[in-house]
Amino acid sequence: MPLSTLNPLAVGLRAPDFALRDQNGVEVTLSGLTAEKNVVIVFYPFAFSGICTGELDEIRDHLERFVSDDLQVVCISSDPVFSQRAWADQQGYFFPLLSDFWPHGEVAQAYGVLNERTGAPVRGTFLVGRDGLVKWSLINGPGDRRDFSDLPAEVAALP
Repeated sequence: MPLSTLNPLAVGLRAPDFALRDQNGVEVTLSGLTAEKNVVIVFYPFAFSGICTGELDEIRDHLERFVSDDLQVVCISSDPVFSQRAWADQQGYFFPLLSDFWPHGEVAQAYGVLNERTGAPVRGTFLVGRDGLVKWSLINGPGDRRDFSDLPAEVAALP
């Protein structure tokens, strides 16, 4: 599926709220997170896959860029909670991995990053401010590893 067929959520629009379970079965809502912090939402296609592991390893290894007193990262895929738990335990991911398993891909679809052909999200990254608006986004297709290098400057520019 070419990226041109997707309709990712644009900067300046309200980010759709969601309620998803993390790898420990705890419900996480976007509105609950943005009540206290800015949020980085990282959609990824599949747990245990090569590029996704590399990207989440980068988050784990540089967690201070993604989690602070004013910032929280959450990573979302259509994998079930149990797969995400096994992957998080294996890789040492101590940040929320959220399951968009059922209704399958509903949140990824709301953000315009669901690849209908594979049933998995593409690599969509959204910075959501405490006001609930998308402040920055980055969309990468299958096989295209994302570059988080612009994120710190975008976070620093937040009010």
